[in-house]
Amino acid sequence: MQTRMLTVPILLALAAGCTESPEADATESAVVQKGKASYYARSFQGKETASGETFNQNELVAAHKTLPFDTRVEVTNLENGKQVTVRINDRGPFKPGRIIDLSRVAANRIDLLEDGIAPVRIETLD
Repeated sequence: MQTRMLTVPILLALAAGCTESPEADATESAVVQKGKASYYARSFQGKETASGETFNQNELVAAHKTLPFDTRVEVTNLENGKQVTVRINDRGPFKPGRIIDLSRVAANRIDLLEDGIAPVRIETLD
């Protein structure tokens, strides 16, 4: 009986030492998503983004529904393996199945301009 009484507190102490705080997990793990990417129409050039910046299609920027502004994201075109790193400065896309809207220059780097939409994998770098 005395052995059992000692075993339980020891096991509880060991289990508590093996857990990690939620804050450590949240800051250390990258967000990874798969879905479709599209790119901004030329008509958005010079318009204000949700972050308050002026949209410039010649910068490596993108829109995402939930990632914080200024998050850097690596975007991989799953059809050809090409990658580009962009900074989130806007909200969107708002069409079902799409997870990111890229600037024209970013879309060009992963050969997205011709088809306009491509399957991608995105991963946060920050």
